[in-house]
Amino acid sequence: MGRFARGGAMVGALVLVTSLALTGCGDDDKKGAAFVGGRAASSDSAPASAQPEETGAPATPNLSVTPADGAKNKPVSTEISAKIPGGGTVSAVTLTSAEGDQVEGRMRRDGSSWVPSKPLEYGTRYTATVTGTGSGGETHRGTSTFTTMGKPKSMISSGLYLFDDKSYGVAMPVVVEFSPGIPKKDRAAVQKRMFVQTDPPQPGAWHWLYNGTQAYYRAPEYWQPGTTLSVRIALAGVPLSNGRYGNVDRSATAKIGRSFVMKVDNATKKMEVFEGGQLIRTLPVSLGKKSTPSSSGTMVVMEKKEKTVFDTMDEPDPADRYRTEIDFAQRLTWGGEYIHAAPWSEGVQGRQNVSHGCVNVSMAAGRWLFERTRIGDPITVKGTDRRLAPGNGWTAWSLSWSEFVKGSALPVPEGGSGPLV
Repeated sequence: MGRFARGGAMVGALVLVTSLALTGCGDDDKKGAAFVGGRAASSDSAPASAQPEETGAPATPNLSVTPADGAKNKPVSTEISAKIPGGGTVSAVTLTSAEGDQVEGRMRRDGSSWVPSKPLEYGTRYTATVTGTGSGGETHRGTSTFTTMGKPKSMISSGLYLFDDKSYGVAMPVVVEFSPGIPKKDRAAVQKRMFVQTDPPQPGAWHWLYNGTQAYYRAPEYWQPGTTLSVRIALAGVPLSNGRYGNVDRSATAKIGRSFVMKVDNATKKMEVFEGGQLIRTLPVSLGKKSTPSSSGTMVVMEKKEKTVFDTMDEPDPADRYRTEIDFAQRLTWGGEYIHAAPWSEGVQGRQNVSHGCVNVSMAAGRWLFERTRIGDPITVKGTDRRLAPGNGWTAWSLSWSEFVKGSALPVPEGGSGPLV
């Protein structure tokens, strides 16, 4: 019976988190897609840095570019923006380093700025040339040369739970972790640098845990099977109010597979298994006994171990201490709740709860489930005396959509947001 002591803490500063500590039942991932400003570039899309066709009319050199000409110590997360007198639209941005290397990027959808496709280099001079069209059709151009800051000493750590070219279940949220957590007043700025694109397009939203150590991105409903998730968490050099900076950019492109959904009802002590929306099997289960109830809510398979050992010998209550070999374990919470085979409880499965909070199934059922599930498959448990605690696992789906969007640091349009760039 492992305790929920994680509290959303960072698991290393890795783009991929490959191992999760086992505590037993308890209390509590388009290969090679180029990102252009946070959006996967298609082969037929012209780069935003391309120069417009010459019209024969000279450009008016009065477009104001940000960063300002001569600016120093700019973050490597710097974006390029411009103001056209009397209003207008930016049509092209070219950003070049002092060595002549050109940086690719793309405008934000709202036209507010141009986002480089990768972090700028520390301590480097860049020249931005911006061309725009005024409200009267006239061409404007402006140039700015600025220098980025040196590498900061104080950085946050971050992680992205997503692997390139992996296939996940329909409930796989985009999970980003931060250590230390992001202060509340900085979350909007950080969220603007977290880009998610889905193909086919589906709206979504971010939700922050109360302490800022995790942020989840999901759609109003489970992802459509076959969806491609393209993610860029562009945090390198993002300045925070506490004097720290984001450490690195992280990105991954992954696939959502078939729909495989598990539903457990404590009243019947049965698990219904649905594939492609159709009920394919009903399995007897044993949930947590009265002193160690299972959590009610929608959880997500986070890790799978065909064989492992549950060790709870550090529990304060001697009655909760055990060390047991386990087959077909699928982690659902950081606190130690799993789906796993439990041959010792087969005699009461479907009739009585005897576990330490886990979903016990027979050895045959455990193997059958293990061979079919994948990371990101959802399981909903209902009717127990304990509610799933926020952050105790990937709890993005334990909230209704209306509740979920309240955790966004930016306004969310009705139905959800699209990509930022």
